[in-house]
Amino acid sequence: MQTVTYRLADSLPRSIYDKVIADAVDDAARRRHLDATIDEGRGACLLRDPRHAAIVREAFEHFDGERYRLIAWVVMPNHVHVTVEQIYGFPIGDVIHAWKSFTAKAINKCRGANGAVWAPDYVDRVVRNERHFANAIGYIENNPVKAGLARHPEDWPYSSAAGSAGGTPAVPGKSSHE
Repeated sequence: MQTVTYRLADSLPRSIYDKVIADAVDDAARRRHLDATIDEGRGACLLRDPRHAAIVREAFEHFDGERYRLIAWVVMPNHVHVTVEQIYGFPIGDVIHAWKSFTAKAINKCRGANGAVWAPDYVDRVVRNERHFANAIGYIENNPVKAGLARHPEDWPYSSAAGSAGGTPAVPGKSSHE
């Protein structure tokens, strides 16, 4: 299992990124501070447009069960989080590249523009154990609540927590209604 986060190209100005990196005490503090800064909703927030968010959701769902197993995901206004179970033969870097390449082209076509959509980087982490898995799913599906975009995780339509709104169940083997 892998958790992945990637963001829009304009979501974190370089000057702020450099300050976060310089001020962080350790990797965990740096990650928390970067997450909080990105949740502030900087940049054009292209993914706030339901058409763009749907493009990302559809990209996640397209190869679900073939190249990876989609576990949980959320499309925020300027970044995404996703947890997948890798399928042998499909490296996570290739999967992320495919998501970013396809969605960048589709979003640019939709908005009649050119240029970078996604920042070139991404963060991925191997899920270490069941506790880490539960924490990752909780973090992903509660991100819209933490960012003040929804009152409850299931209220955010661009998330696996939304269930029937296009999401996948958060816990493997359980329905979203349990």
